[in-house]
Amino acid sequence: MSGRRASDPRTAKVIQLYSTPGGDPALDTAARRASGKQRHPSQAGVSGHPNTDGFGREPAEVTPISDDARIHNESLGVEHVGPSKQSPLLSLNGLREGVADALAGTAGYMRERLSGDYEVDDFGFDPHFTESVWFPAIRPVYEKWFRVEVSGAENLPVEGGALLVANHAGAIPIDALMTSIAVHDNHPNGRFLRILAADMAFDSPVISEVARRIGATLACASDAEHLLRDGELTAVWPEGYKGIGKMYKDRYKLQRFGRGGFVTTAIRTSAPIIPVSIVGSEEIYPMLGDLKPVAKVLGLPYFPVTPLFPWLGPLGAIPLPSKWHIHFGKPIATDHYEDSAADDPLVVFDLTDHVREEIQQTLFRMLSRRGSVYFG
Repeated sequence: MSGRRASDPRTAKVIQLYSTPGGDPALDTAARRASGKQRHPSQAGVSGHPNTDGFGREPAEVTPISDDARIHNESLGVEHVGPSKQSPLLSLNGLREGVADALAGTAGYMRERLSGDYEVDDFGFDPHFTESVWFPAIRPVYEKWFRVEVSGAENLPVEGGALLVANHAGAIPIDALMTSIAVHDNHPNGRFLRILAADMAFDSPVISEVARRIGATLACASDAEHLLRDGELTAVWPEGYKGIGKMYKDRYKLQRFGRGGFVTTAIRTSAPIIPVSIVGSEEIYPMLGDLKPVAKVLGLPYFPVTPLFPWLGPLGAIPLPSKWHIHFGKPIATDHYEDSAADDPLVVFDLTDHVREEIQQTLFRMLSRRGSVYFG
């Protein structure tokens, strides 16, 4: 029923995905830099980036992303989840219905569980638990509270591995959970997303167990490569704590993407990189301050101060009902790189910067077409 669990969080080197790649630079660095740039799909005879084409023109001159995705999805037979016009206040009935569905799903899960006919993979991922209990539990928040709109689902591969790279925000990493259900519910085959999480997610015995069950594992190179070679859709948020802990005044301004460890992993496994742009996560906990002394005492990377927290106590921890939009960009191929490129700092830096710029420009484009932050 269960097999080997991957890297123990007490011993795994968690920061490999964000560390400087090894290897000695070659002598002709200029030639290799030019070669690396030529490999970028967006630079191969086309103008602009594939995910941001039209950015810089007036919004009226560019087809909105939602319309782009609707046309593509209809041609592929994939349903597009359009923006909900429902007020978050009116969605409370939907939340109650969602809770009822979650309870029904849990009951069915328990009945099937007693038969023992389920599987858990080497990392502790339990698809049966995820689909029958976890997704029904968080789907009401996804559909009724944040009213998530998804576009670009046609860019997710039907099969095989891919590395999804997304912007990070929100004080609490809710964006990872929303992205996981966005992938599953909008992919024609209902694929699962395997989340690469920071070590803090595995510090608590309860949270660690749930994280493993829903497909998360440590953000280290060995686990990431294992998942990608097994053909899994894998996701990383390279901004890390710098992204989710940034001030509200810096919203939608991407922080550093580490040192390109995720690019090294993608090249070594020949996995395409899919840029993911998320709008809405910055407003769930508008971070106005950081009580660093309190964070240090509690062993946290930051202690957020928002308009409601800590002033309202536990009620202040309820996220604000911002309207979300998750866009999956066009894949950036890595299978044409030579094996040595994974250890080439110049190639890794160029591709890391390219991915970061794809996401940043797409965020700007999405924000230029955004309606109300909380009412869509």
